[in-house]
Amino acid sequence: MDYRVLLYYCYSPIEDPVAFRDEHHRLCLRLNLLGRIIVAHEGLNGTVSGLAADCEEYMRIVKADPRFAALEFKVDEAPEHAFQKLHVRVKPEIVHSSLHHVRPHEKTGQHLSPEEFKALKDRDDVVIVDVRSDYEYNVGRFKNAVTLDIENFRDFPDRVERLKEFKDKKILTYCTGGVKCEKASAYLLEQGFENVYQLHGGIIKYGIEAGGEDFEGKCYVFDNRVTVDVNRVNPSIIAQCHHCATPSDRMINCANPHCNAHVALCEACGEQLDGACSPACQEHPDKRPYDGTGTYPKLSNHYNPEQGLLSYRPPVA
Repeated sequence: MDYRVLLYYCYSPIEDPVAFRDEHHRLCLRLNLLGRIIVAHEGLNGTVSGLAADCEEYMRIVKADPRFAALEFKVDEAPEHAFQKLHVRVKPEIVHSSLHHVRPHEKTGQHLSPEEFKALKDRDDVVIVDVRSDYEYNVGRFKNAVTLDIENFRDFPDRVERLKEFKDKKILTYCTGGVKCEKASAYLLEQGFENVYQLHGGIIKYGIEAGGEDFEGKCYVFDNRVTVDVNRVNPSIIAQCHHCATPSDRMINCANPHCNAHVALCEACGEQLDGACSPACQEHPDKRPYDGTGTYPKLSNHYNPEQGLLSYRPPVA
């Protein structure tokens, strides 16, 4: 395959995020990369796609910056771009949470390599905790993982009380690429949990380096692919079609933009409901046309990849 998808983050202070954002945007333009990148005082977080040679050059340049020398890229192959646009934005945090005070680059849970995580995950003195949102873990999660019924990562602190019964165990946290675990594990340490670990590089790295063993279902990703296969050892399907309850890990966004729910919908029900998650949404006057994919990237006739370079203003924190 000619294209690559890069998933990465790094908690490392950036003194002037706005200036860095403009410089980084120009770099991505020069290398013809598409994707979403967040820049904040606390660091950098992104997923981008591009031709293999352009991605190699991007990784070389980013890691040459001393602030990001420790950054690790998760690299996947793709037949084409995984995004339609390029967005490089300044935000208060590189992952939206209610943990603004947490400094993962100063203190966080102990990192476990995929092989270390694999060796520990089934022990009696261990509990695995999924810190992702419900629509993510519903389509795929580690066997026996504790899920926290959260719609958004900012809800994580409100769910920590549910983990108090495991305070005497080793807590192994995981997420897609690792960025959420940095703050989640740091917060657990702050709340008095003593043995807190995180899967370094997340599910994606575990799939690449450990074959994805015992990860049930697929991994939800935030690009045009929607989900990706992780488990090459003992794969399974755990999701059920939202409408007919047959096994299906085919994720869609409801065609009703006022609902936009992330649900599993088999091909037959997708056709029957015309991409909606329910008959009610199917009848909504604003329902989007269904093309069989169930994804609805925002379209703009005026999109320009260089937009924002001259008049960009960061959002108010």
